[in-house]
Amino acid sequence: MTARPVLPTRREVVARAHATGLRVAGVLPYHYPRPLLRAHGFHPVELWGPPGVSRDEGSRHFQAYTCDIVVRATSFLLQGGLDTVDALLIPHTCDALQGMGSVLGDFVRPTPPVLTLYLPRGRRPVDGEFLAAELHRLAESLAGISGKVPDDDAWEEAFAAEGAADRALASLFARRAGLAVTDRDFYAVVRSREFLAAEDFTAVAGSLPAGDPPGGLPLMLSGIVAEPLDLFEHLAAMGARVVADDLASGWRRVYPLEDGGDPYERLAARLLGGPPDPTRGDPIAARAQELLTRLRATGARGLVIYDPKFCEPELFDIPRLRAHLGAAGYPLLHLEVELGGGLSQQTLTRLEAFMETLQ
Repeated sequence: MTARPVLPTRREVVARAHATGLRVAGVLPYHYPRPLLRAHGFHPVELWGPPGVSRDEGSRHFQAYTCDIVVRATSFLLQGGLDTVDALLIPHTCDALQGMGSVLGDFVRPTPPVLTLYLPRGRRPVDGEFLAAELHRLAESLAGISGKVPDDDAWEEAFAAEGAADRALASLFARRAGLAVTDRDFYAVVRSREFLAAEDFTAVAGSLPAGDPPGGLPLMLSGIVAEPLDLFEHLAAMGARVVADDLASGWRRVYPLEDGGDPYERLAARLLGGPPDPTRGDPIAARAQELLTRLRATGARGLVIYDPKFCEPELFDIPRLRAHLGAAGYPLLHLEVELGGGLSQQTLTRLEAFMETLQ
């Protein structure tokens, strides 16, 4: 295997963005319009928790059963972790994140202004119209902060740069079986899309060497976010190799590219064009069929759904997915974890037991 990719931290990326005159938007998971932010002079840096931050401060504002991402991100904000961002964007990915937007925007009122984006729960033409109107509303808020209203050239530059990064992400997944990198290093690069500038991500993604990946029993991951990245090292030690994923922090953000036309309609079509996704309200049968198709295509022997605790959109799908995939001969393991640091021994034991069933 080659040397591990050297990636900057999120704090370093924030400092670089400010040094070049950009504003920084802290963004909660996970569907949002990168070209829109770029055209308005913002660089997005995503928050998936962050892991390792105590729930204590955030727990004062939410019920005990609120998901880890929301509670830890709120704790991080209240501890001053977002003092360097210029705005906080909270998409309505789920009810917990919508609640976070309301609590912060209406009650806590932090220093960075809180912006929201309501994502439709369907893919009909009317849903595209609704999302385009929402994107217009978000653009007005961004312009009010940055004072920048993009012209045609700014829009095209933003679409070109972010489109190249989206193609680079899609290419990573397409080339996965022919990349001489470990699963941990592969997903470290995939997730660097969350904070690197589009040009930097495109360069890093294109630099991964061709060759044979490590061997192992083929496995597919689904769920929200595979934290910590040590998960992949533990799986490798158990003799597993991740050959595909349906992660919110991974494959679910491989969007189709839309050329030309009104920028808001173009953005809406892109955001609504991704794979089946429980947070979009897609039919469970459609998601199950997509998973089954990819399990068969990649040779994966089973599916691990790996979620932060209390993730309702994911939990609703589990019984039907288990039945559908089980009938086709694919066992499913669902793990709920806390984003507090390392993996618990209970989680590792359940993974080991599941791997034994796939031998």
